[in-house]
Amino acid sequence: MSSSSKRPGRDRPRAPLSRERVLRAAVALADERGLAALSMRKLAGELDVEAMSLYNHVKSKDDLLDGMIDIVFSEIEPPAAGGDWKAELRKRALSTREALRRHRWAVGEMEGRTDHGLANLRLHDAVLGCLRAAGFSVEMTVHAYSMQDAYIYGFCLQETDMASQTPEDFAAEARRQMSAYEDALADFPHLLEVVGGHVAKVGYDYDTEFLFGLDAILERLEQLLHER
Repeated sequence: MSSSSKRPGRDRPRAPLSRERVLRAAVALADERGLAALSMRKLAGELDVEAMSLYNHVKSKDDLLDGMIDIVFSEIEPPAAGGDWKAELRKRALSTREALRRHRWAVGEMEGRTDHGLANLRLHDAVLGCLRAAGFSVEMTVHAYSMQDAYIYGFCLQETDMASQTPEDFAAEARRQMSAYEDALADFPHLLEVVGGHVAKVGYDYDTEFLFGLDAILERLEQLLHER
């Protein structure tokens, strides 16, 4: 092979292949192109290795995805032991949303894995411990955890699914829809009032709405804790 046909940087020494390096490259690839674009062949191309060499570090694509998900879990700040439980759970929720905004492909994958990494286990144990230390019974701890995660993941999934990103985007889209459905809106007065009369003017802000719902959940959990 002539020097002109060599790939740029081919002669530079490469970092040795490791499970960590494979997983990090897979996360970067999924961040850039989406999970559907991830394959062992494409990942090998990103790492400039043969696809078969990846199997020295990950057993299968499922094992690869398990490791990728654990990296996302490692970016979530767990609630600290002994702190104010509402503040700590609020912090965990905000950190989860930020991690899922960085890794949008992970939203539907976080809780459905059958093989869990240490970061996953560490975070779940910390949240359970926070609720138990606050005084929730085991049964109420399950309810409280389920309620929070359903809200956090559901909000993040909705956020990922929507094309509009800023309040201005939402306002512009609301005005477009009001114009597009103008002839039918007489039959939908509440859409006209809320979308046409409010969102079309001030938009919709993800941060504000996420915090509103999160704080409502935490306040209700506090009420239930005191009642019991």
